[in-house]
Amino acid sequence: MKGLLVLILAMLTITPAKTDNVLARFKTPEGFQQMAAAPGSFGAWLQALPLKPAGTKTYTYKGDIARTDVYTAAVVDMSIGNQDLQQCADAVMRLRGEYLYHQKNYAAISFNFTSGFRCDFVHYADGYRYSNDHWALKAKKDYSYSCFMRYMTLVFSYAGTLSLQKELKPVPNINSLKAGDVFIHGGSPGHCFIVMNVVENARHQKKFLLAQSYMPAQNIQLLQYEGDPWFSVDKPAGIMYAELISQSYLKRF
Repeated sequence: MKGLLVLILAMLTITPAKTDNVLARFKTPEGFQQMAAAPGSFGAWLQALPLKPAGTKTYTYKGDIARTDVYTAAVVDMSIGNQDLQQCADAVMRLRGEYLYHQKNYAAISFNFTSGFRCDFVHYADGYRYSNDHWALKAKKDYSYSCFMRYMTLVFSYAGTLSLQKELKPVPNINSLKAGDVFIHGGSPGHCFIVMNVVENARHQKKFLLAQSYMPAQNIQLLQYEGDPWFSVDKPAGIMYAELISQSYLKRF
């Protein structure tokens, strides 16, 4: 009997707890159905992103509570660094870059600087370093995660909403909205939101979860307005830059 009890306790110890991710935390609203994301797609990866414990506040890179914390529905469990770099467009590029890196699709990791320079990860990982819109070979080949993060820090320094908006493709029909799409307006500062999940009702009306970073650099937060994390294009939301939640600003990688 004692041996059986030890075995049961061991099984309980090694059994993983239910993953607390975007898809698990936010239940589909009544009358709506979950829109499936293709396995292995960017959207599916976003749905599976782990979240910090419920009730976690949004912090800036300095460790202060962010001014956007009032809109926090959840906080993505991802580092933000110790510099004022991972702001709105940077957070979207970070998520896209992380997805491609973990897919080992290194050749697809590439972002344009505001100057127009194409900064691709393969050059950086092969030892090239950026200097005045040119590559110069200065280091050894390194495809490690720490090298990837140094590359992303470089991207954050020279890219932004203006460059990202030009890279993304317009989505011609709001009815084709899917996880991974971006509402973006390039400018100084400009802003953007990324769609983390989409649900649909019988009339093909959609609701969606949105995430953002902000200024100063902060945690990537999923948003809510008046306690509701589900947004739609036909229901005004009182969050900052809510006017971007529109067909006119919808783009896709």
